Amino acid sequence: MVLDGVSFESFAGETLSLIGPNGAGKTTLFNVIAGSLPASGGRILLDGRDVTRLKPSVRCNLGIARTFQIPQPFASLTVLENVEVALEFGRRAERKDPAVARGWAERAGLEQWLEAPAAELPLGARKKLELVRALATKPRVVLLDEVMGGLSPEDIDEIAAIVRGLKAENVAVIFVEHVLRAVMSIADRIIVLHQGRLIADGTPANVSRDPAVIEAYLGGDIDAAAQR
Repeated sequence: MVLDGVSFESFAGETLSLIGPNGAGKTTLFNVIAGSLPASGGRILLDGRDVTRLKPSVRCNLGIARTFQIPQPFASLTVLENVEVALEFGRRAERKDPAVARGWAERAGLEQWLEAPAAELPLGARKKLELVRALATKPRVVLLDEVMGGLSPEDIDEIAAIVRGLKAENVAVIFVEHVLRAVMSIADRIIVLHQGRLIADGTPANVSRDPAVIEAYLGGDIDAAAQR
């Protein structure tokens, strides 16, 4: 998907939801921001610093972290070891410290899986590990790509609570999610992509009633869809 003139700001402590139909360009936008896909134009600024040409690892060290739709842990490493790796590559990088890593894992409710290889985790635990690895880098901005997709209502509620808690830590959250109930309950602001273009930017209440959003994304009432 080619992005076409997409421009927006995200603020510290703000939870910003990025929605749109499949193929709208959401993951492409995440790839460009995180650095895994080079930008052919425009600029990406972090606290006023141009990071457009920096490697993903450098962006992570400066404070941009991300998750992936399909969790990508180091499969042969344990949960604890996966978090330890994240500690080393993040902002204010730390040495591998099992005690610190344990604290991060426990924050996501992964106590029972600490010594388990990541490859053995059920989906809910893999998603939580994906989230906590990103958070362990101590990001200024965290990009969450469908961290709730395919999960049980209980797991969704647990992850939603973690995401809400990031506001108090002044983290800017940008999240892609198709679980509209979670989007409407978590987001301070929503931006909508359609065919690579930004077609709406506003509060959940305003976006949910935008005719262009209803036509392009839902084909119906976003409020009704959010109850599903």
